[in-house]
Amino acid sequence: MKTSMLPLLVVVVSLAIPAGAAERHMMQPLVPADKLAAARALTSPLPNSPEIVAQGKALYNGKGACFNCHGKDGDGNGPVAAQLNPSPRNFQHHGFWRHRTEGEIFWVIKNGSVGTSMVGFGGQLTDEEIWSIIQYERSFAGEHGPGMMEHGAGMGPMMGPGGGMGGMEHRGPMGGMDGCEGEQCGR
Repeated sequence: MKTSMLPLLVVVVSLAIPAGAAERHMMQPLVPADKLAAARALTSPLPNSPEIVAQGKALYNGKGACFNCHGKDGDGNGPVAAQLNPSPRNFQHHGFWRHRTEGEIFWVIKNGSVGTSMVGFGGQLTDEEIWSIIQYERSFAGEHGPGMMEHGAGMGPMMGPGGGMGGMEHRGPMGGMDGCEGEQCGR
């Protein structure tokens, strides 16, 4: 009897992992736990401006070569993305911006992300260049806006600032975050 349950278990486990979904969960921190507090404390010294966004775009598509993995539109589908496991982050997904601080993103661009193909660009890009790239990447969030976590907030490993499951509490009239549900919200 125990052996007859094995095929069912394999099917259930297979269904739990969507095919081709190698991207890490949106809530999974990108910065090592021992560096997280320092990374969250970082804030951009640059003003929000169209000029900085334009500089970031030039770096994203040029010197930084971010488009190779993250795509020209920041959707995580660059020319080499299919070869990477886990998949590159999708900067168009509003959840990416809601669950980390700009300091965490800065830290990852500068130092890389263990367990991924994201290498550190601290030797190639200045801090100012990295901050300008982040401003450009934030533009990929579209109508949802960047929604960056407040200074020092960020999420720990699956835990939100109030002890809940990382902002996964039900909110809004339809149970979604900020009351936004459906295709128009990118969910």
